[in-house]
Amino acid sequence: MFYEPEITPQLIKDHGLSDDEFRQIVAFLGRQPTFTELGIYSVMWSEHCSYKNSIAQLKTLPRKGKRLLAEAGEENAGAIDIGDGLAVVFKIESHNHPSAIEPYQGAATGMGGILRDIFTMGARPEAAMNSLRFGPLDLPQVRYLFDGVVRGIGDYGNCFGIPDVGGEGFFDESYTGNPLINAMALGIAKKSELISATAKGAGNPVLIVGSKTGRDGIHGATFASEELSEKSAAKRPSVQIGDPFTEKLLLEATLEVIKKKLLVGIQDMGAAGLTCSSSEMSARGKSGMELHIDRVPVREEAMTPYEIMLSESQERMLVVTTPEKLDEVIAVFRKWDLQAVVIGKVIDENRLKVYYDGKLYADIPPDSLVLGGKAPVYIREQKKPKYIDELAKFNPLNLPEPRNYNAVLKQLIASPDVASKRWVYRQYDTSVRTATVIGPGGDAAVIRVRKSPKGIAMSTDGNGRWCYLNPRLGAIHAVCESAINVACCGAMPIGITNCLNFGNPYVPEIYYTFAEVIAGIGEACRALDTPVTGGNVSFYNESYGTAVYPTPVIGMVGVLDDVTKRIGMAFTHEGDRIAVIGDNLGELGGSEYLKTAHKRIAGAIPSIDLGKVNQTIAFLVEAASKELLKSAHDVSDGGLAVALAECCFQHLIGAFIYYRLDYRPDACLFGESRPLVIISYEETRQEEIEQLCAAKKLTFSPIGITGGEYLNINELINCSVHELRDLYEDTIPRMMDKIGH
Repeated sequence: MFYEPEITPQLIKDHGLSDDEFRQIVAFLGRQPTFTELGIYSVMWSEHCSYKNSIAQLKTLPRKGKRLLAEAGEENAGAIDIGDGLAVVFKIESHNHPSAIEPYQGAATGMGGILRDIFTMGARPEAAMNSLRFGPLDLPQVRYLFDGVVRGIGDYGNCFGIPDVGGEGFFDESYTGNPLINAMALGIAKKSELISATAKGAGNPVLIVGSKTGRDGIHGATFASEELSEKSAAKRPSVQIGDPFTEKLLLEATLEVIKKKLLVGIQDMGAAGLTCSSSEMSARGKSGMELHIDRVPVREEAMTPYEIMLSESQERMLVVTTPEKLDEVIAVFRKWDLQAVVIGKVIDENRLKVYYDGKLYADIPPDSLVLGGKAPVYIREQKKPKYIDELAKFNPLNLPEPRNYNAVLKQLIASPDVASKRWVYRQYDTSVRTATVIGPGGDAAVIRVRKSPKGIAMSTDGNGRWCYLNPRLGAIHAVCESAINVACCGAMPIGITNCLNFGNPYVPEIYYTFAEVIAGIGEACRALDTPVTGGNVSFYNESYGTAVYPTPVIGMVGVLDDVTKRIGMAFTHEGDRIAVIGDNLGELGGSEYLKTAHKRIAGAIPSIDLGKVNQTIAFLVEAASKELLKSAHDVSDGGLAVALAECCFQHLIGAFIYYRLDYRPDACLFGESRPLVIISYEETRQEEIEQLCAAKKLTFSPIGITGGEYLNINELINCSVHELRDLYEDTIPRMMDKIGH
């Protein structure tokens, strides 16, 4: 028997519940909740689990498509049919708050959680990516966080045995106290072997499998649903501890029982642990569960029912099987040195009943707990921030034109936002499992689909600065950039997952930016026919009263019918021709050039024509399939000059460029108009390329030829490729050498 505290107004407040929410709980139960029940509602109605302030907006996104095998939010991850009886399963999630106070374990367990989301669907994880945002690297605390996060991701992924094939990294004061750690994973499965996170069949046994349960991570979901403050460091116990070696065993055992069709359903114990998995599986199966949690294997003494239900200890699953298959399920997990313990059964009753030593500690209707059930749904007040219109009035052309374009290009190349992230990805195994075809450093990554000619491309993209200046248009750009990056490899974009990182939704100006970003994502995804398969919302990304930029991160997935026809971004041979596809309108608003060279974050961000984006994607995919191109590279951060330099680095091949300047030179060379793509090709293919561009109604502009050791642009820029590459490669390692100083 365990003592349970009296429910007081202060205890309710400490659990993050409002008075109205507490009254709803009393109405659902028909009585006052027990302490354990209060904890269960607290975590399930937290923003992290219930999406109570976001789900109404998320439902406006395009969440259906002819290829989709699971509608957004229905399962642990999204699944899309790629033909030949195969599905690609993918998802992106955040681990921002844990990483801010315990960077190594916060990032490591973020990686572990997203991998479990993939293999609990029946898919073997094949690749991972991450999108990282930190404050300026000249700050010691930021370098500490950056170092810990990268090591945490690398160590977990390397030990588990999954290639980390790319991602992105940005550094801005907005993220100084609250870094953003978004992890994406992707797996491949036979469609026939996909499984649901469902509990059904009265009398079917319920098992907990994997690691023992400890006190780490208790109230982690609630912790992730509040702002960071000076008190946050005291909540380190809310950060889980990961064990990648156990997770690898759990992967193999899980895939074996799924392949043998031994399960009714299975769900990862992520946020809110046993509480979340039991209530969501029950609600999804329109059934209930009876749990005897004194049977749960624990690694700490005297754990209470409250603690066992709310623990977020890692590498655990909740499994439902049938009585006939129970022994075989247990035998498989024991073969992999994992515990598999029956802790309850499915019941034909709309109740989640939690017992300990025969005493009933919780008796709750599971649909009252879950997203999509009767959990609260709110639409918050919106107010357009005044700064948006004020900053949009700024005209970058009122700034002086650079005197030295070489110096500006070098400054941009050395900006941590633009510079090589090799310091990050050299700590990751990028080719384990031998499926990596294009790894980190390109526009997108490509992996081959085993026993198939197909390839899968994936990219993570987002520009928080642009969404700060214009939330809706910035979100449209995020989707389009990710789609074009995938298409630059020759892949047709087929769907997205998203991770939406914002401040406090109760602030009207922040909720306005959130709603506008959702509208922008929806507009772009409908235009590009890339439905939203699922994702994650992370609110309360604030520290000391300052919110991060509104930062949607888009994880785009595309398919190549023939992986041997993929394209890289680098110039490959001297003497190839270079052209630009698209229209450069010299748009400098919100650019890396303004931020880096002029210390200004202002101006109207570039416009974008979604029809042109579709045409550009169609051109790139068809040109790749016909093998017309040697390379393709999207123009983004830093503009055309930076993109041309990036094309030169891999093989140290220079370029002679003459580019028609329809606007002021700095606007043409450093502006970030979209969509704009640099291609290289053999001269003999130019006529075919021109004809294809004409058919797609795209502007085709030949601008030069590859060769030499210099990047020469209109006699305004003449820089050694070796010198530029050294700046590009050395910036982040040089700054990170300051660790400990």
